[in-house]
Amino acid sequence: MIGVYDSGFGGLTVLRHLVDALPARDFLYLGDSGRAPYGGRDVDTLLDFAEQCVEHLFDAGCRLVVVACHTVSCVALRHLQQRYCAPGSGRRVLGVTIPAAEAAVRVTRGRIGVLATHRTTASRTLVAELAKLGHYDVVQRAAPLLAPLVEEGWEDTDIARAACARYLDDLRGCESIILGCTHYPLLRAALEAATDARLLDPGPEVAARLVDWLARHPGFDDAGSGRVVAHCTGDVGAFRAHGSRFFGAPLPDLRHVVEAQSALAALVVERAPEGQVVRPSSPPPKG
Repeated sequence: MIGVYDSGFGGLTVLRHLVDALPARDFLYLGDSGRAPYGGRDVDTLLDFAEQCVEHLFDAGCRLVVVACHTVSCVALRHLQQRYCAPGSGRRVLGVTIPAAEAAVRVTRGRIGVLATHRTTASRTLVAELAKLGHYDVVQRAAPLLAPLVEEGWEDTDIARAACARYLDDLRGCESIILGCTHYPLLRAALEAATDARLLDPGPEVAARLVDWLARHPGFDDAGSGRVVAHCTGDVGAFRAHGSRFFGAPLPDLRHVVEAQSALAALVVERAPEGQVVRPSSPPPKG
């Protein structure tokens, strides 16, 4: 069974491509909707949430987890891989950042724009990955209003069109724009009305890369029976209603999970770090 993790509904836009590409596999989706949005969270909170969510998926029987959330993939992916994917662990955590960067470089000669959450753009991880691929002409724009508009179901409104136009005004001159948040594919019509740039949804590329990865690692995941299960930390009714918009079909099996036995502590933050963050921690759980 393959786990797919996102901060809420948005990762269902990635899951739909994964299911289309691997219809015989079993998927367990975890949407942390009770604690969304992630885009304005501090780094340590993101690391806490990410650890809890991938541990939940591993405990449920997933050996492979796809982090569909761009914010977590840009900030915490390396931490998750180092904590849970030591040689011999039989576990893997994959993200969406590198597939997004590779897809953009493959089709773009000129400037690449990145439209994403505040935390994703502040990390500059996509900028770094594009530079590794030899592409340095990159401009970013944080768009904190767009995901909440989609959560409200307002993607086909004048408000959404005005917000998209305002944000994209800062990305003029881009040949391609990476949609660096899983909510943004639902805004494609509003975004296309505001720009002539090529809009890149990383979802299909993530699915293609996963198909290739599984082909290169035969036996890592069972063939399955085509079952799709979804877990959410927020309101189940809202997740079911909105989730079908993102997934493109009714969610067949939806369950509620909650946080338990957590602790809070005061934290002094001197500056906001850039790039991937690996936090010193206790040894990873056994098993």
